[in-house]
Order: sequence, then C-alpha cells, then structure tokens
Amino acid sequence: MTMPVDPCAAQTMRLEATKPAFPALEGRHPCFSTTAVGHARSARLHLPVSPGCNIDCAFCIRDFNRRDQRPGVATRLLSPDQAVEITERALELCPTINVIGIAGPGDPLATPHALQTFEKVHARWPELVLCLSTNGLMLPERIEEIAAVGVTTLTVTVNSVDPQIQAQITPKIAWQRRRLDGIAAAERLIANQLDGIAKAAALGLTIKINTVLIPTVNDDHIGTLAQRVAEAGAQMINIIPLIPQHGFAHLPAPGMMKRYVARADAEQHLRVFTHCQRCRADACGIPGVSDYTAQLYGDGISAEPTFSHG
Repeated sequence: MTMPVDPCAAQTMRLEATKPAFPALEGRHPCFSTTAVGHARSARLHLPVSPGCNIDCAFCIRDFNRRDQRPGVATRLLSPDQAVEITERALELCPTINVIGIAGPGDPLATPHALQTFEKVHARWPELVLCLSTNGLMLPERIEEIAAVGVTTLTVTVNSVDPQIQAQITPKIAWQRRRLDGIAAAERLIANQLDGIAKAAALGLTIKINTVLIPTVNDDHIGTLAQRVAEAGAQMINIIPLIPQHGFAHLPAPGMMKRYVARADAEQHLRVFTHCQRCRADACGIPGVSDYTAQLYGDGISAEPTFSHG
C-alpha cells in the first residue's frame, strides 16, 4: 500500500539525498555512492564464481552471453584461484577499482566458492572493499563467515515481506535439502532475510536492499517492505524496474510514475539509491562509464551446465 507522504519529511529526505549516505564509501563503491559525482568515479569488479542458486524467482533467467546487461549473466564461471588472477589483471587495466563484488551468476551463498574467493582476495589486497550480493536465504547461518573473510558491504535482494506476495515472486526454494513451495517457501525466505539482515547489522556491515519493482505484484508494497528491512538494520534501498522475462514475461516494465511512487514510499524509511545500472555478474569498470569485461575475458563464451535450484 502506498504510504501518505509527510511534506516536511519529504523535504528533509530531499535535502539529505544531496549528502553522501556513507562518506567512507562515497567515490569508492558505486552501489553505495549516493551522489552522481561519487558514483561516476567508482570502479568495481564483479567475479562470477557462484554457479548455483537455491531459489527460483519468476523474474530471473541466468545465462552465459555477452549481449545482456543485467544480473545473472556472465561470459564464464571462475574458480576461486582464477578469480584471483582475474582480479590482478583487472587492477592493471583499471587501477581505480576499489571494490570486489560477487553477485552471481547464481547466489553466492548457495555454494562455497564466493567466500573462498573473498578470503583469497582479502589476503592479497586487504585495502579493497569486499561486497556480497545475496538472496538472503543462507544469510543467518553464513554471516559470521562472511564477516570473517573481510566482507564489509552487503546487498540483500528482498522483494516482499508478505508471504502471499513473495509466493508469486519466488514459488519454490531449496532449503536444508528439501524443496519448499508456495507460502511455505515464501515464509522461510522472508524470515531468513530479515534475520540475516539483523545479524549483519549487529556485526557492523553496511547493508543495502535490492528490490525488483513488479507491476501488479509488489508495486503497492514497497513502503511496508522498506519499513521492515529498515527495522531489521538495512540502511539503503535500490528499487530495480522489472525486466519482463521468464515467469513475468507477460507483465509490463514499470513506468516512470510507478518508479517515482515506489521510491517516494521507500524514502520514508531508507536512503534510496538511484544510479543502478543493473550490472552483469562479470562487470568490470565504472558503471555506465567504462567496461573492461571483454579485455578481461576475450571473445569466447564458456558456458558450463552447472546452474541448479538445488
């Protein structure tokens, strides 16, 4: 439901939006830089080391290709050792890289490769910011390991805090070697996401929420979602317009007004990130400015049949 906007609060939010949300990360981490200037000078490297996923989202298609500029896509999978080699090459190509992120192509906590990679990278380049992006299902039981390998910034994709809505978005998950469907799957995912966010906040991680804005599904739910994740300890939200595909191919992408209303609802509770470029899982460079992916990986596509939902 759309929340009524307090004019005074809205004016305060607009004034706050001109200031960096996280001064230590401004100009260093593009996904946590809230000014246009800071975002435009922030280079990052995404390492595609995570092959599998443990949930099945109706908006997601993971693939190996060069054409799609969206999450869940890469040219190839890397082993943790290969990821270290790629990091070294990337730093030579783009010395302004400050952030090493892992965001796929599957979920980084569904397999051990992401945390192994972070441990190796942190040992070699302790000055780099490490960033993990996850669906949050495994977050409560892995958060201690996440912090131990040097991760300080965390993105959790939360699309609903209402099981009836979430069941439409993620109709099945793999949990403790069992498949859960429908409301049971939704309740488990939401509970783990909120618990994991709270535990990450208690450990001092900087937390951003990614939310896919899905017309007729969760577009009237963003204010409630933002309130709940803020109460759990999140500090920022990034509202990503739906790409109509897979199970939501029949839905339209949200228009400008729907995006505006969703952001207005969310900003009553959290800082809203507005510079998202929907980066690939193998992105390298400054989002929307420079791209070194082809130079890192060459022209070939290396696809391996390892994608799984458990």
